Amino acid sequence: MSDKLIRVLVGKIGLDGHDRGAKVVAQALRDAGMEVIYTGLRQTPEQIVEAALQEDVQVIGLSILSGAHMQLIPPVVEMLREKESSDIIVIIGGIIPRDDIAYLKEHGVAEVFTPGSSTVDIVNFIRNKLELN
Repeated sequence: MSDKLIRVLVGKIGLDGHDRGAKVVAQALRDAGMEVIYTGLRQTPEQIVEAALQEDVQVIGLSILSGAHMQLIPPVVEMLREKESSDIIVIIGGIIPRDDIAYLKEHGVAEVFTPGSSTVDIVNFIRNKLELN
């Protein structure tokens, strides 16, 4: 994996319009040598999956602050599975209640980064996860 550039799609799913955190993470990933595709605000699960497939990414990083994570994130993972692309790693960040994290992981989310998470931890998680695959 070290010879191949890591490609990450960073997107905002749902209706919330605050994207500062997503942009900070996108920049940190770029600074770490990853190629980042930023989809912008108010993406649907279908738009996220389609963009990920078109861009041939290894990772999808989604930011969600609206509280709709339980409704919007599992369909992304399910659509990836249906399109035989479940090897794409899905990580999320944002305002995610602790009680919801286990459910999201059970439904295919590789990791959840809550407010205050270090961008170094996000970069290292992606690198470590891809080295294991």
